[in-house]
Amino acid sequence: MTPPDGIGHADRRADGEGSVQVRLDPTMTIDKAKVFAVYGKGGIGKSTTSSNLSVAFSKLGKRVLQIGCDPKHDSTFTLTKCLVPTVIDVLESVDFHPEEVRVEDFVYQGYNGVMCVEAGGPPAGTGCGGYVVGQTVKLLKEHHLLDDTDVVIFDVLGDVVCGGFAAPLQHADRALIVTANDFDSIYAMNRIVAAIAAKSKNYDVRLGGVICNRSAATDQVDKFNAIAGLQTMAHFRDLDAIRVSRLKKSTIFEMDDPELEPVRAEYMRLAATLWNGVEPMVGRPMKDRDLFELLGFD
Repeated sequence: MTPPDGIGHADRRADGEGSVQVRLDPTMTIDKAKVFAVYGKGGIGKSTTSSNLSVAFSKLGKRVLQIGCDPKHDSTFTLTKCLVPTVIDVLESVDFHPEEVRVEDFVYQGYNGVMCVEAGGPPAGTGCGGYVVGQTVKLLKEHHLLDDTDVVIFDVLGDVVCGGFAAPLQHADRALIVTANDFDSIYAMNRIVAAIAAKSKNYDVRLGGVICNRSAATDQVDKFNAIAGLQTMAHFRDLDAIRVSRLKKSTIFEMDDPELEPVRAEYMRLAATLWNGVEPMVGRPMKDRDLFELLGFD
């Protein structure tokens, strides 16, 4: 894949320059599937978005794998109806001898055949999320689980505050940003745009677009998009039925609520758009002070 204009080999530098972070094994690549990494402010609905998008892809006839990348390991519970053991839990149980791990120990089938994996994370205050992501992909490859997969969705912890949780960007084709129409969500989105730009210097990942979630309006997102060079790919309103779906441990595709029919249609449209391919966006992150001045009402 050709880098965007302005990003050439002469501009490349060591990944993570100026910081200390885990470098993933360059042979641990996901070669066949289309890979999407979903980012956004904590609590903005990334897991709801990821899980329903996974189902939408599966309803298009695609073989889907969703990987939760959060120590809370709650990305896939609406698909599996439970909190599944994490990769780190399983590795710890065999004293970190991966050759003793079986597929059924860490891969669970969810609604409509979506395969579910929870990477988990290191104990609080220790370790690095990048190591966890690397070990998860390594296990998936060793067990040939990626050979017959069409779509992989990484659902990633909150804001990008370190190279560890930016690690899924090293595997992804397109990064998707979930945001709401408010300052805090857009502030996080601005940081994520910067992280994707940094990773795109050395990896194939490119910015795919913005998903506006839990928002009646999109005016503040539109303001930011116009300056940052982004586009909104889908818009999901703040419906109580979606909140209830999480409480019922269910995807919206399983709920018999007519209010959710247009939401399901929007997810199907988004999945079809992503499968058919979207042109990469070259986002232009704003300075924090400029972003502060931009947002809000006069």
